[in-house]
Amino acid sequence: MAQEFNYTYSAKDSNEAEKILKRYTPQTVQESNMERLRKLDASAATAGRGIAITIGTISALLLGVGMCCTMLWADNYFVIGIVAGLLGIFGCCITFPIYKSITKKQREKIAPEIRRLSSEIMGKK
Repeated sequence: MAQEFNYTYSAKDSNEAEKILKRYTPQTVQESNMERLRKLDASAATAGRGIAITIGTISALLLGVGMCCTMLWADNYFVIGIVAGLLGIFGCCITFPIYKSITKKQREKIAPEIRRLSSEIMGKK
């Protein structure tokens, strides 16, 4: 009697196996230009995003403290609450312009490398 062997190919399993293998394979092989281009493009907003999240979070908390001071402890801390709330509102208003400014500077900084990689990918050396 011959032994019977059944094999079922699954593209999903194959893709998952490749992803797992990549985690355990040494990174001695140069990454492709397209991968480097994607990473550079994604990194342009990283610094601005972190700073904007920090400023936005602190500003929102400051606005909340100002609201608490004016509504809950109105007798003693009303003026302090108004000042804290206004600072919080100001911080929330400047968060997006700060993000845009930092991201623009980062993009200008990496633009030559982006152009070089793009031209290599498109074959216009």
